[in-house]
Amino acid sequence: MPLCIAAGALVATLAAESFTLAWTHSIEKIRWEEDWRIENGRLHLVEARIRGSGAGMEPPDGAVLRHGAWHYAPVIPPLPRLRLAHSTFTAGYELCAEGRCRPLADLAGSAENEPVELFACEGGNHAR
Repeated sequence: MPLCIAAGALVATLAAESFTLAWTHSIEKIRWEEDWRIENGRLHLVEARIRGSGAGMEPPDGAVLRHGAWHYAPVIPPLPRLRLAHSTFTAGYELCAEGRCRPLADLAGSAENEPVELFACEGGNHAR
């Protein structure tokens, strides 16, 4: 099941059943990464990594430091949609899939300052 990326009226698809969402914290300038998988029409957060710590960004209990990043498995239920801020005032998200990373803004189009939603595409129906 492919990934749908919606911003404004634009809906793009990415033929990937798993992806990594990455961003740099706007104040601390520390990279965060989350690995997601699409299963049964929902987004499952598999693992997260923080490449440092800072004010309000301490790794959670049970996190393990490997290769310069704290690795942990967040406990959240599968999501039907993931809604992300898409602002010109902060560095944007990066989406990595199938061995390629690119700015999420490139996939979301020019809908600046509108949220971007990620969700599983179902049967060609991309209605919002």
